[in-house]
Amino acid sequence: MPHLRRVWFARDARVVARALLGCLLVHERAGGEARVARIVETEAYRGPTDLASHARVGLTGRTRVLLGQEGHAYVYFVYGMHDCFNVTCLGEGTGHAVLVRAGEARSGLEEGTRLDGPGRFARGMGITTSMSGQDLTRGPLVLLPREGRVRVGVSARVGVGYAGEWADRPWRFFDAGRRHVSKPPKTAIGGGRG
Repeated sequence: MPHLRRVWFARDARVVARALLGCLLVHERAGGEARVARIVETEAYRGPTDLASHARVGLTGRTRVLLGQEGHAYVYFVYGMHDCFNVTCLGEGTGHAVLVRAGEARSGLEEGTRLDGPGRFARGMGITTSMSGQDLTRGPLVLLPREGRVRVGVSARVGVGYAGEWADRPWRFFDAGRRHVSKPPKTAIGGGRG
């Protein structure tokens, strides 16, 4: 199946976040079976004016990829323990990206591997910060078109209470009814008022 082309990523993060639901992420590994997961949860981050986005701080070593060309992996380390996988979108300099929060294992992963949460997703798929900047149109990380039907659920984003009113924007999308969608505590959603 052909993978997604650059033009597919050249859209607003909110559009790409919805469109990624049901898509397959493939991590092609030299000498090993490819790891494949169906994406079931995402969050949109919309550039420098979005106070929950890393782009708010401008161009730094960390944000160089985020502010670069669409269709690349932006991977960062958080809480001293988790890598988080994002997809850059819209266009160079915009700082739009989509965090992949959860997925369903399809193949190449050990039985019982959990992908329900951004840290678990990256770890299970073998994605680390060393992969930040990789072109998602060339591999070894590629995205394939949507598989199956999606019933889109929407909520505020998770864990960004520091962003004030931006925390409550309804920019978390998930495939409603899928058991591998993460289950954050209510106090972590939006402004954290539960």
